[in-house]
Amino acid sequence: MCGIVGYIGFRSAREVLLKSLKRLEYRGYDSAGVAIVNDGLKVEKKKGFIENLKVNFDGTLGIGHTRWATHGVPSDRNAHPFVDCHGNIAVVHNGIIENFMELREELISKGHVFTSETDSEVVAHLIEEYYDGSLKDAFFKAVSRLKGSFAIAAIHRGERKIMAVKNESPLVIGIGDHENFIASDIPAFLEYTNRVIVLRDGEVCEVSDDYVRVYDMEGREIRKEVQRIEWTVEDAEKGGYEHFMLKEIFEQPRAVDDTLRSLLARTSDHWGDFQRIAIVACGTSYHAGLTAKYVIEELLHIPVEVYYASEYRYRANVDDSYLAIFITQSGETADTIGAARRAKAHGHRTLAITNVVGSSITNYVDHVLYTNAGPEIGVAATKTFTSQLMALYYFAITSAERMGRISHGRYEELMRSLHRVSYWIEATLNLEDRIAEEARRVAESGNMFYIARWLNYPIALEGALKMKEISYIHAEGYPAGELKHGPLALIDDGMPVVALVPEDRLYEKMLSNIKEVSARNAYVIALSSREDVEKYVDTLLRMPKVDPLFTPFTNVVALQLLAYHTARVLGREIDKPKNLAKSVTVE
Repeated sequence: MCGIVGYIGFRSAREVLLKSLKRLEYRGYDSAGVAIVNDGLKVEKKKGFIENLKVNFDGTLGIGHTRWATHGVPSDRNAHPFVDCHGNIAVVHNGIIENFMELREELISKGHVFTSETDSEVVAHLIEEYYDGSLKDAFFKAVSRLKGSFAIAAIHRGERKIMAVKNESPLVIGIGDHENFIASDIPAFLEYTNRVIVLRDGEVCEVSDDYVRVYDMEGREIRKEVQRIEWTVEDAEKGGYEHFMLKEIFEQPRAVDDTLRSLLARTSDHWGDFQRIAIVACGTSYHAGLTAKYVIEELLHIPVEVYYASEYRYRANVDDSYLAIFITQSGETADTIGAARRAKAHGHRTLAITNVVGSSITNYVDHVLYTNAGPEIGVAATKTFTSQLMALYYFAITSAERMGRISHGRYEELMRSLHRVSYWIEATLNLEDRIAEEARRVAESGNMFYIARWLNYPIALEGALKMKEISYIHAEGYPAGELKHGPLALIDDGMPVVALVPEDRLYEKMLSNIKEVSARNAYVIALSSREDVEKYVDTLLRMPKVDPLFTPFTNVVALQLLAYHTARVLGREIDKPKNLAKSVTVE
């Protein structure tokens, strides 16, 4: 779950690598380092954020790394890049080498000396063991010995090229004019080029100033398409906002509109006939899937099961056929990819929803729906979540109409509501100052509850997750009807309870649940379009009036703002919360 970069060309490698790493810092910030060829091979690496890295050398060829620790604690000596025994070869690695202990023992027996606790260092020594004048040949031989998930880049002090490989970890190539780039994610080099080659698993690339060659693992050259990315460098910058998270919260009207336009531009969708659906995802994407369960069951009247990807991939095989939907913002989430492979192997029809064109998940499914949210840098997902919701609602509405589960009139009504989502989100964003006031009250607490019913229950879970991720306040989301079955015992005087109270068929029941927590002296913050809710709560955040089926879009935006401003009051590292990284590319 680290970020790797590489540059070869005519620019300052130091400048390119450090800028690129800064744009990948959301992938890990336990340590960072660079290796640059300059009258030899020079390496600088340091524990902590990239700004801790002081590089006083330069060249025009180099690689870099920002780390999220898996094997070995965060430290200077466990930071990348790693070099071989003689300082000729440097490597950076994202992923996990599963057989590293076996390889390490073999290499130690041959006289190699290791300086770190990591699995990654074994790659540098393995290349050294095979090196006989050709980095390319040694790289192929070394990679053939590795088991696990990895994206690796390697350089040699005496050869002007970068060798890299992708296997179950992300890696893209940026194509320039007399210069080329490699990175874990496109924003890393977007300042320099928008021409991209996306590598697939099991592909090796040889990168020089003037060419990029891609091979399979047997060394056969492969023709690859160069894609043009429509994102701009401004999309990956803060644009005057204090934090990426706040910028991305306010980009949501555009993100959901862009996603809807891209979905409507599709000529046709052929999901096939299905009578059951399984939705599989992790983290925030899981909450999008759980929301979709209620929407799909409401419109299609078919059962939907929702699984954490880390659980689905190890469940007992179910023989009956269904449509499996896999949701992953990055398209590189290891557990979700593993789950998609499993579903495909058992003959289930598969659909992925992702934000990244050509990402790994697209290689393991029958169909893809792309969100069009643009790059999301903040670790806590915001605009990608609402864009996922947009794709899932689109899927549910169009499938219901095609399968004859709703009338054409109802279909037109729902599509009109989809087009109004961006307007409703804009109206919610206008509540920011009012939400910021409540954040100051919430910031004084050590524990919180979020309660809701029906399709807003997953939004309560997502609101609690956001609060935990960036403010470090312990927060839990519950179905409001479950409070009396145990959680009420945890209510203390003044504990904040956030209640989502849309004007739907469960409105009266939500009022009863609010009375239950108020009777225990909770401090109740309600999100509702109904003014009369105010007499039952301590404070009301008056939400825009929305079709009840679409209230998740507005409620989640308000909860994102509440988490953001609470974390800001507490002085947290909002874009880089401790122990977390943006894309979980290891199991």
